Amino acid sequence: MEIEKLLDIGTRAGRLLLESGAEVYRVEDTMIRICTALANTQEVDSYVTSTGIMLSIGYEGQVFSKICRVRSRNVNLNCVVRINALSRDVQKHDYTLDEISSYLDRIEKEPKYSIWMTTLFGGIGAAGFALFFEGGLLEIITSFLIGVVVRLLISFLSMMKMNDFINNVLASIVLAFLSIVAVDLVPSMDVNILIVSGIMLLVPGLAFTNAIRDTIAGDYLSGVSRIMETFVCAGAIALGVFVVFSVV
Repeated sequence: MEIEKLLDIGTRAGRLLLESGAEVYRVEDTMIRICTALANTQEVDSYVTSTGIMLSIGYEGQVFSKICRVRSRNVNLNCVVRINALSRDVQKHDYTLDEISSYLDRIEKEPKYSIWMTTLFGGIGAAGFALFFEGGLLEIITSFLIGVVVRLLISFLSMMKMNDFINNVLASIVLAFLSIVAVDLVPSMDVNILIVSGIMLLVPGLAFTNAIRDTIAGDYLSGVSRIMETFVCAGAIALGVFVVFSVV
């Protein structure tokens, strides 16, 4: 049935956006644009939270609905840009449902950045923050090495499907321990710069930004849930560092 296929396409586009770090209002707007452009629908409504999607379509006097649970979230702005552009393109050109489905297939299967690429830039990011916090050459080099280790650990834990709270606790424990060991070996380095530079790799900046944007847009449920997510992440980071300083 065409309307069921349209529901699948709409919820799939929304799921990909939400999993890639898009804001709630963007997800809702994209789903509505796609569904209104691809069929003679009387009414399209969507309701999105940070962990779920609900989409309903009025068609030929009947209402069809679908619910989709979103369990994982990451950052893939390329995916967000491409689906956002697709939602506007379908309103200007005629596409079949199969063409849109194939396009979404290509986006979903498109290779993401490799582990080695994210690891390299994780190290560069940590080194950059060390420079920003007025660290010397030794702090910059050490922060780069710690950033590489932390980024590798996060990638490994993500592949193991570990809970985000546990991921952040373990990552912060490792970076705090490595920072203390580095300062023991080279006492002239500042342990605070090493730890803070590594912590910046764990801070959920996009989640916090989206929380503010969702709240301003009136999506208070999603805004509050995302803010709570950032608080839990911050608590996990603080807990990991506290454990190391309490033991070492």
